[in-house]
Amino acid sequence: MALRKQPRSIARELALLSISQIKNKEGKLSQEDLDSLVLAAIRTLTIEVQDNLEAASAELKRGEDRLLNSETRASDLDSAKVMLQEAIEVSQAAVNRLGMAVEFPEFLQITNKEQVRQYATDLIVTVNEHRPAIEQALSNVLVGWQLSRLPRIDRDILRISVAEMLYLEVPEKVAINESVELAKRYSDEDGFRFINGVLRRLSDRLKQQDLDEVTAPQEIEELENLEEVEDLKEIENTESKETNTDDLESENIIEKEDNQTLPVVKQTVINQE
Repeated sequence: MALRKQPRSIARELALLSISQIKNKEGKLSQEDLDSLVLAAIRTLTIEVQDNLEAASAELKRGEDRLLNSETRASDLDSAKVMLQEAIEVSQAAVNRLGMAVEFPEFLQITNKEQVRQYATDLIVTVNEHRPAIEQALSNVLVGWQLSRLPRIDRDILRISVAEMLYLEVPEKVAINESVELAKRYSDEDGFRFINGVLRRLSDRLKQQDLDEVTAPQEIEELENLEEVEDLKEIENTESKETNTDDLESENIIEKEDNQTLPVVKQTVINQE
């Protein structure tokens, strides 16, 4: 939960935490189900703030201990500087956590706004109702990956962004940027870079194809995939030729050294081939 977020950014975060809790993915969700999902997402963030406060307290204590050690246990000036630097870094982390906790009342107030909850439920409903088409659109632009193999949080971030681009008329650039921000918070560095690349590839396709084409199963692989396959085949053929050459050279050497072992070596080569 970053500081000073816009209402729709908070709605996206609530939707992200809610989608992962949907048990029945088929059929429409009732209003009661939607309210429960959003409330559970808010509770999740509340628990996170409590954890941050506890972590901040522990970090301040560690910072204090390092500061004391720099004064009493440092054997020289350099070691004292190292301990002091560690104390500063730990204290800065604690301050950042406290800053998030201070902003939480404002966050709660924003989540109670009708427009925030409504947009969060719109995202949840859209992802749930159009899940097959959304996942097909993603599968069509994944290069060398399967959607089911991605981390769940990355899949949900991608689903939300595609739902916005295809069904909620959110500008593609906005949807992509918001997804990257979510990924920076909930995924890792590789995750947010990967998500950015996948969504930009989908955005490029939307400029050339309509909704039905984007969400239709692909019968012909992308040229990019075909080029990758050809490159791999060329590499494999080159390696195979090198291996066969090495085997023949080994056979000739062994023939010269010991003629009795020749049949065994030839049989081994034949089996390998």
